Amino acid sequence: MKKIALLVLLSFSSTAFSQVAVGTPTAEPNKWTFGGGLGVGFGSNSYFNLQVAPRVGYRLTNDLEAGLIGSVSWQTSDFYKSTMFGFGPFVNYYFARSFFVSGNLQHFFINYEDKYYDFKNNQQETALYLGGGYMQQIGNNSFMQIGLMYNVLYKENSSVFSGGLIPSVGFVVGL
Repeated sequence: MKKIALLVLLSFSSTAFSQVAVGTPTAEPNKWTFGGGLGVGFGSNSYFNLQVAPRVGYRLTNDLEAGLIGSVSWQTSDFYKSTMFGFGPFVNYYFARSFFVSGNLQHFFINYEDKYYDFKNNQQETALYLGGGYMQQIGNNSFMQIGLMYNVLYKENSSVFSGGLIPSVGFVVGL
C-alpha cells in the first residue's frame, strides 16, 4: 500500500511541477550588443597609427541590429601628426548566421599638423560606409566580424582619407 501511495504522490507532484513550468514565462535574452575594433599600423618615415572604435547596438530583431559607433585615431610620422574623432549610427543585417551587410554613417573631426611646413588645420568630413562581410562565432554569444566597407561619399581630391575602400575587423558580444 505504501508503494502505491508513493507512486500516486510522485506522479501527482510531477504533473503539478510540469504545469507550473509550462506557465512560467522564460526570460528574454538581452538585446544589447557591445563591441568594436582596435587597429595598429606601422610604416616608413616613422609612421604609427592607433585606432579604437567602440560600438553599442540594440537587436531590433534576431537579424537586424542598429546602434552607435565611435572612433578615435592617432597618426604620427616624421612629417605630420593627426587626431581624428568620429561618431554616428550604424545598422547591420545578419543572414545565414555567418554573414552580414552593414551601413555606417560617421561624422569626423580632424586635427592635422604638418611638421615640415609648420601648418595646422582643423576640418570635418562625413563618411557613409556600406559593405558587408563574414562573421565567425568565437564564444557563446561572441563573434569576430571580418568585412569590407566602401565610403560612398569619398572624393579623391577633397577627402582627408587616402581611399574609399577599407577592410574592417571587429568583435561583437551579445548577438
